[in-house]
Amino acid sequence: MAFAQSDLFAKMHPDLFSTGALSLVLAGLTVFAATTSLVYVRERARWHRREAALARELEAARGQQDRLSALLAADAQVVVSWNGRNAEPVFEGDSGFLGAPGATLALAYGAWAPPADAKKLELATDALKERGEAFGFTLRSKAGPFVDAEGRPVAGRAVIRLREVSGERAQVLALRTELERVSTDHRALAGLLTGLPQPAWTRNPEGRLTWCNAAYARAVEAADGIEAVRNGLELLDRSEREGASRARREGQPFSARAPAIVAGQRRTLDILELPTPMGFAGIATDMSELEAVRADLQRQMDAHVRTLDRLKTAVAVFDASQRLVYRNPGFETLWSLDPAFLDGNPRDGEILDRLRSERRLPEFGDYRSWKAGVQAAYTSTRANEDWWYLPDGRTIHVVASPNPQGGVTYLLDDVTERFTLESRFNALSRTQRETLDSLREGVAVFGSDGRLKLSNPAFAQYWKIQADLAAAAPHIDEVVRLCRPLFPQDEIWSELHSVITGVRDAREDYGCRMERRDGTVLDCAAAPLPDGATLISFADVTASVNVERALTEKNDALETISRLREDFVHHVSYELRSPLTNIIGFAQLLGTEAIGALNDKQRDYASHIVRSSGALLAIINDILDLATIDNGALTLEIEEVDVAATIAQAAAGLHDRLTDSKLDLKVEIAPQTGPLRADGKRLRQVLFNLISNAIGFSSPGQTITVSAARRGDDVSITVADQGRGIPAEVKEKVFDRFESHSLGSTHRGVGLGLSIVRSIVELHGGHVELDSAPGRGTRVTAVFPSEGARMSDAAE
Repeated sequence: MAFAQSDLFAKMHPDLFSTGALSLVLAGLTVFAATTSLVYVRERARWHRREAALARELEAARGQQDRLSALLAADAQVVVSWNGRNAEPVFEGDSGFLGAPGATLALAYGAWAPPADAKKLELATDALKERGEAFGFTLRSKAGPFVDAEGRPVAGRAVIRLREVSGERAQVLALRTELERVSTDHRALAGLLTGLPQPAWTRNPEGRLTWCNAAYARAVEAADGIEAVRNGLELLDRSEREGASRARREGQPFSARAPAIVAGQRRTLDILELPTPMGFAGIATDMSELEAVRADLQRQMDAHVRTLDRLKTAVAVFDASQRLVYRNPGFETLWSLDPAFLDGNPRDGEILDRLRSERRLPEFGDYRSWKAGVQAAYTSTRANEDWWYLPDGRTIHVVASPNPQGGVTYLLDDVTERFTLESRFNALSRTQRETLDSLREGVAVFGSDGRLKLSNPAFAQYWKIQADLAAAAPHIDEVVRLCRPLFPQDEIWSELHSVITGVRDAREDYGCRMERRDGTVLDCAAAPLPDGATLISFADVTASVNVERALTEKNDALETISRLREDFVHHVSYELRSPLTNIIGFAQLLGTEAIGALNDKQRDYASHIVRSSGALLAIINDILDLATIDNGALTLEIEEVDVAATIAQAAAGLHDRLTDSKLDLKVEIAPQTGPLRADGKRLRQVLFNLISNAIGFSSPGQTITVSAARRGDDVSITVADQGRGIPAEVKEKVFDRFESHSLGSTHRGVGLGLSIVRSIVELHGGHVELDSAPGRGTRVTAVFPSEGARMSDAAE
């Protein structure tokens, strides 16, 4: 290559190239080649030495790895390392001691560690990998062995070692765990004994009290168990303590039921004291209630015996050996047996034989078989019932009931009188049957099973069914099927069916009206009978229904007319109020001269428009209030109202009229009036209308008086004027709507003010009183019952 470069240089610069220069170049190249060869030989030798050193270091590392592997294999352990936060873990060792096959499952903490320890390991592992925080603790795996878990950063790596604890340390940990379990059990047992309501205690081998619970301390009236132990307070009396001491000396359990003073009260206790490895332990159970129950049971048994002794029914109790153990006086009276014979506890068969010999038992051809049948009650599992017809004409109802502990209890009832009453009852029933057949109303009686038990001819005639229907005792379903052609409405038949068959929750009376297809109207009434049957009656009310319909149609027509009138007034009032409100607004706007100045005449006209429109609006509002009251839509907002303040507010609204009319207003409020529960807004409306009416019928210079007083539970508000008064023929109409009478005064109106007053006062539960006569003025009194107002408020 050097020669090629020289030739090239010579070709490019022939004038600079010569033979001497070429020699110099060749010499330089030779020196460069020799130098390069020497350097290469020296570097090659150095790299051979480096390679040999690295080979020795690799051999040493392999030996170190083998030794470490042998060391790891010497113990049951697993080492996990990470070369970086997100690097894959490297496992060394065997995880068989964890109960998780395969070393890679060592990181599946939940597979071999309890949940709490597994969570703790996961958090510690994350802290080690992220922040290099070391950790170390010991836990117990699910397989049983204890495991030392240690993690720390080593040479930039996160390393975790899991090693099985063995040897003495494992035994210590196992003993510590067992100690904790025993301590926990001991604390639980101690807590249970401490909280027991029964006194409990322990003693040392010498019998001295060493511990007691709170119940023991309360029983011996000590502040706590420590005081009771320190003072050696004993619960039992001396005799019981001596018996317990003898049992302790012999190493035997002691049990007894004895009286004791517990918290100052004498109680009966069951005492149990047992020997233990550390001494003795005892407990006392309060049996006072059990003793009381036992005594009460004995009293109940004695009362039961006394009750049986007072029964007229004969009662005899025989034990399992068929001997008489109890009889009441009724048994002796029934059979007239010798008491001395009965006191000897004779056998059942002996009593029957004596009764037969005295001819007091029914006459049977095979007495032996009959007697065996009677005594079969001793082996029976249920009560047997029989009737004995005695030769003296008596009838005895006999019930033989086996006793749970063996034996039989006989109940013998003389039913002769009952049979006599039954015959009389049958005669009475026949009389009632004849009476029932003569009734014009249809009557049917259905039994509790839904079948027809009794009916009269009128029932069959009403529904056009066969007269002998009761003899077949058809079910209600069959009766309904026969009656449905005349009355097909299933709803009423379903109700009757449920009443008869008892489907309803409670048996109660039921009534309905049936209008049949042929025009006949029947009133149906169903009533439950004491024996579970149901009585149904049908009465023909066609004539009265026709009269009622005529009256109802006339009433409906009147109500329709009234409703149309009210609707007309209501709609017309709403249609008038909307444009009237606009007229008032525009008239007031003109009167303020906000859109231009007015001359005197225009200003006067605008003022007249506002006053006339206001009066018309008041009339329309009164009409709307009446319509609202008629529809029942007016609700009162009941509150405590100051009567004096309300009167003042109503008078303030009429101040201009009073001034223009040159009238004086006098207000008189009695001190005991107090507040009134009413709707304040409506009360002001009442006062406004009453005072306005008084102004209209008063002359200049007169006085209008407004007074309020309490009369019992009522509050009365009176407005009196000195006007012309009201004639008697007009007084009856002043509260009617649209009734206006000027009576020679300047007052003009549509006749709604007083009508509204009466309606509002009556809504409050009160009434309006009118006292007037020509020439002596008028007094209108609104009476508000305070209790009535409260009741109305509560009802709303």
